[in-house]
Amino acid sequence: MDDSIQSISCRIRQEGEASWKWNLFEFVDAFRLHPGATLVQPAPDSELTDRMRALLASCVETLCEERGIDSPAWCQETAPLAHPWFVSGIENLKATALVESPVHFRKRNIFVLGNFLDRV
Repeated sequence: MDDSIQSISCRIRQEGEASWKWNLFEFVDAFRLHPGATLVQPAPDSELTDRMRALLASCVETLCEERGIDSPAWCQETAPLAHPWFVSGIENLKATALVESPVHFRKRNIFVLGNFLDRV
């Protein structure tokens, strides 16, 4: 199965936005196992929602920075969300997410906990 950002974005669109967690972390695992431009090029599905495109761009930039790889141009072209999105959805974690969110998420108005991309 192809776990490139484009492929997982197509799966998210086809399976519904609720499938993003499973699909995104398939990509994260694949990228950390074999980091490289082939998994982040080309851009995600153009019919994906702005929220999902922003989340994928933030993840790709964070992972590329982690591995010392230049992030693709489509990431820089991905606009911030009009309204803040606290991914956990848990009210008590909002303050923590405001402080811990990596820069690539914050700049797109997305707030996650510092361990968002960590895997067990």
